[in-house]
Amino acid sequence: MKRMLVGIAAATSLIATGALAADLPMKAPVYTKAPIVPLYDWTGFYAGVNGGYSWGNSSSTLDLTDPGTGAVLNSTATKFHMDGAIGGAQIGYNWQRENWVFGLEADIQASWQAGNGSAVCAGGTAAVLNSPCAVGHIGDTTPFNVPAFPVVSNLAESLDWFGTVRGRIGGLVDPKVLLYATGGLAYGEVGVSNTVGGFNITGPQGVNGSTITPFVNGFGQSTLRVGWTVGAGVEGVISGNWTAKLEYLYIDLGNVSGSFATGLIAPSGALAISSYSSHITDNILRVGVNYKFDGPVVARY
Repeated sequence: MKRMLVGIAAATSLIATGALAADLPMKAPVYTKAPIVPLYDWTGFYAGVNGGYSWGNSSSTLDLTDPGTGAVLNSTATKFHMDGAIGGAQIGYNWQRENWVFGLEADIQASWQAGNGSAVCAGGTAAVLNSPCAVGHIGDTTPFNVPAFPVVSNLAESLDWFGTVRGRIGGLVDPKVLLYATGGLAYGEVGVSNTVGGFNITGPQGVNGSTITPFVNGFGQSTLRVGWTVGAGVEGVISGNWTAKLEYLYIDLGNVSGSFATGLIAPSGALAISSYSSHITDNILRVGVNYKFDGPVVARY
């Protein structure tokens, strides 16, 4: 009986303790506010400057033609480099859509690119006095036989300035690092100088020898060419509203051509015509910095 009373008392004590605990107020859970994560917003206008180096190429053909017969006296294909430093400025606008960035950019560049090539039309020989480009002469005094002299054509070209208007599309590998591809319109001014030099042999054959007269004639022009460009680059935030970029562009400005009458007496007796045609391309590597005019950071929670 005594043991039963002790058990009943213990059970009653446990029930009373549980009821008292149930009546106590529950402590509210503590929540920690998530930290603000600042992300760069690429949308907005920007402008900047750039500098670099360009490896240009001219694939050219130099021709000498006899207008009296229409015959091509000499045709030489030559390829030469047009390398030099470049520098300029750019302006553009970006639109960001999640991890994608779309943009338009225009730039204008000063250029110190230049190069030259040459062609030689061989002279005559003691056995065959005439050359394809000029006439030799037989005289009766020293020298008795005068072969035609070689004719040399020189072509010098330069890219004086150029610009592009391009679209850009890229993806963010990091909120502050953009990899992009670009392409669009390219334009530029190509300067050309074509010079032809040699000797004419004149005088009546068999009478008191020959007259040898040197000549040098030249032609120059500057022409605006329009073509296309493609390339790629990487751009990243360096501080606040400032970004830096490394960019490669390939530019094709198409063909430039021209012609002029030289002082060379062609086999028909007419003055030979010198003409050129060049295909101008460029490989550009440049670095640049941009300043974004809108706020650089968007607060994300």
